[in-house]
Amino acid sequence: MSRPTSTYRLQLTPDFGFAQVAEIAGYLRDLGVSHVYLSPILQSTPESRHGYDVTDHSRIRDEFGGATGFREMAQHLAAHDLGVVVDIVPNHMNTVNAQFWSVLKDGPASPYARWFDIDWVDGTVALPVLGDDVEPVVDGDVLRYHEHAYPYPGHYRLVGWREGPGYRRFFDVSSLIGLRVEDPAVFFATHEVIFWLLDEGLVDGLRVDHPDGLADPRDYLERLRRRAASAWTVVEKILIGPERLPDDWACDGTTGYDVLNRVNGLFVDPAGREPLVRLFSERTGQPSDYRPVMAQTKREVLDLFLGSEVDRLARATGCEPAAVRELLAAMPVYRAYVVPGEEPPPESVETVELAAEACSPAVRPLVREVLYGSAEAIIRFQQTCGPVMAKGVEDTALYRWFPLACLNEVGGEPDVFGVPVEDFHDFCAGLRPYTMTTLSTHDTKRSEDVRARLSVLSELPDEWAAAVAEWSSALSFDPCLDYLAWQNLMAAWPISAERFTDYLLKAAREAKTAISWINPDPSYERKLRDFAEAAVRLPVGEFTARIEPYAMSNSLGAKLVQLMMPGVPDVYQGNEITDFSLVDPDNRRPVSYPPKPVTAWDTAKHLVTTQALRMRRRLGGAGAYLPLRADGRAAEHVIAFARGGEGPGEDSGERPRAVAVATRLPVRLAATGWGATTLTLPTGTWRDLLTGVRHTGRIPLAHLLGQYPVALLERHDL
Repeated sequence: MSRPTSTYRLQLTPDFGFAQVAEIAGYLRDLGVSHVYLSPILQSTPESRHGYDVTDHSRIRDEFGGATGFREMAQHLAAHDLGVVVDIVPNHMNTVNAQFWSVLKDGPASPYARWFDIDWVDGTVALPVLGDDVEPVVDGDVLRYHEHAYPYPGHYRLVGWREGPGYRRFFDVSSLIGLRVEDPAVFFATHEVIFWLLDEGLVDGLRVDHPDGLADPRDYLERLRRRAASAWTVVEKILIGPERLPDDWACDGTTGYDVLNRVNGLFVDPAGREPLVRLFSERTGQPSDYRPVMAQTKREVLDLFLGSEVDRLARATGCEPAAVRELLAAMPVYRAYVVPGEEPPPESVETVELAAEACSPAVRPLVREVLYGSAEAIIRFQQTCGPVMAKGVEDTALYRWFPLACLNEVGGEPDVFGVPVEDFHDFCAGLRPYTMTTLSTHDTKRSEDVRARLSVLSELPDEWAAAVAEWSSALSFDPCLDYLAWQNLMAAWPISAERFTDYLLKAAREAKTAISWINPDPSYERKLRDFAEAAVRLPVGEFTARIEPYAMSNSLGAKLVQLMMPGVPDVYQGNEITDFSLVDPDNRRPVSYPPKPVTAWDTAKHLVTTQALRMRRRLGGAGAYLPLRADGRAAEHVIAFARGGEGPGEDSGERPRAVAVATRLPVRLAATGWGATTLTLPTGTWRDLLTGVRHTGRIPLAHLLGQYPVALLERHDL
């Protein structure tokens, strides 16, 4: 199997299956990617648009073309020198499946009872589906309730839909039941098709979904590596702030949210923090400090959605539910990496202890239990931290506190404005060489180009405030939502009223300040639709047009840095040209292939993407990362680095083969220009792959970046 030099993520749907992937093989090869990276391929609910709701682990999804279609696609891709990476979902599956039906029918005596993480009460499991006065109906050996069907009689009890289920689930989604892949039999049964594809050489790599939900991610990854030693493997691990992937996880790295947030930060001006936070607070009435908002939203989701998880953890620890909620709300990360039977790592102890310091004394007994207690207590706590962070932060706090919405990403910290260049270089020095890097995914809150526009606001807070004041004087709706609406309308422009309405409805429901998914308000939602339809008719696009040159600079800079920094770069479908998408399902809309560049920005981004991906193919895998530093008064406006070669007997640190140069903070730069600022290239002659111009030695940045705000240089004298 070959390790990827780059990947291209495709969202498979019933309308875009294996045959359609095969049809674009030539395009993807010419683009420069080495591997096609597919969303989940196993059988899920027929209408699923994402595939994370697997119903049958023994089958490749029929709607995509089944096993035959997959084999034909993989062979066709291989003929174009393209490999395949697949997304796998070990943590959970849809509750509508043959194994769970057996469990509901036969209870703990079912041969599949070990598959699922069930909280048995008197031999039954709670199913939260009841929502009205309609009575379930017995139809032979089936009990029917609306669209639901269950074996009759069975070992279950139907409870209200607002109650938690009698099993571990994915976040707060009761239709997705937690799997016990820590059991060897369950592990092999749920991975049999994946292992077959790896053994046949039809798949080269794996993307592991939501490892934090697993009882022991480290053990899971060790078993996965033993069975599929040559597979490139990355995990969807969300890392917060200085947190790093544990060294003892047997994988090549993360799926790249840690990279995304740091690349994004390179193009955010820290000087914009104070005025933008002030503007946000004035417009929304929200506090200027993010941390209390985050703490409050985590407490809210614990009360709203995670009661059954809290109660189960309270029983496992022997502590009061109130103490459990308090410590979970104070935890700053998705997992503390404690393994039962082992001394907890010092970092884990420090994380839990610091969280406890913000809590009442009632939490102290719980701290000992989750660090040194029973396996049940330790594992349950680990598995509950993730849902609290995901629902409390990603799906609530980030929709309430948004002075600069490009910072409100998965794993991001919206109160941290800007990443210094030196900090970025240090971060790159510590990256695993084959970790995935990304800018956009199927789960990002905004596409990379939307964020590129929003980043400009950090350099233009006064102009932005004036524009918002003008639009708000013409149209207002909900102070808690309006300011988020203006940011996204400007940054996603042009956008239809329908798409904008759908986004605002989701944002309002996630924020949970006026409406939520479980508490709708038809009157509010009707007024929101009216606001969205009126907003898209305002001249917001005039502001977007004014900042477009700076946004384009940010976009191209972020793209080049992500594609050329250490790691395996991923391009999300369609993002080789501009894409102004918002949160899912907006960012999962179908892409027409090949994407046709229309604007100058499109053309430049496609050029940068193609040349960088092809360069990565020539470079091979891991290579040295060598920071380069400019000289002159405008030096802060550039980030530059060289990448080394790795040929036999070659010292990659001495013989770099590529140099990437990107402009940052372009608004302030425009006021002063590059002046006499220069960049000294490593020894040799270098050719800019974007312009064809050759350079050597010390180069004025005004010359190097005269045509594009970025440069990609390849050593010409190798």
